[in-house]
Amino acid sequence: MSDFSLPDYLAERQKLIDRHLFTWVRPQKSPTQTLFEAMHYSLEAGGKRLRPILTLAAWEACKGALPYPEEVLRAACALEIIHTYSLIHDDLPAMDNDDLRRGRPTSHKVFGEAVAILAGDALLTEAFALIAGAPNASPAILLKVIGQIAQAAGAKGMAGGQALDLQVEGKEIQPEELEALHRHKTGCLIHVAC
Repeated sequence: MSDFSLPDYLAERQKLIDRHLFTWVRPQKSPTQTLFEAMHYSLEAGGKRLRPILTLAAWEACKGALPYPEEVLRAACALEIIHTYSLIHDDLPAMDNDDLRRGRPTSHKVFGEAVAILAGDALLTEAFALIAGAPNASPAILLKVIGQIAQAAGAKGMAGGQALDLQVEGKEIQPEELEALHRHKTGCLIHVAC
């Protein structure tokens, strides 16, 4: 009988992701310090870290060996960074107009709408820089991973799902439309994580 515990597995991987995430993205003293604070604030809000944990689990399923290579950790953290950017933008007044995210004031409520938009934009860009900066990764594999993640986050993926969400807001929606919305808005990043 195995003594594997899914809650323990998830908690351990979440701590690992957080440790690496906050090593790579942290507030900085600079003329744009507020921007870095807004980025970090949204990442600090927590969450399950499902996308990066799925990336780690996929690595384990295919390779089995631990520890995780840096390029796998970078890709996993990049997916969480992209997910966080999407939440910042999703909360904006022009989108869902949310005041709270995970029990805390949303980024635009704390830093203002303009800084929240820039924080989301910066996080998306930083995610790709994080992947591209993997020191020992094959350039061909990096290009493939960056391309797949860009596709999953873009108009044919998560951003497209958000656009579908806006189109049906306040309208009665058919089950197939709801499925398409979630397949893009949520499903594409989960799929690419694996």
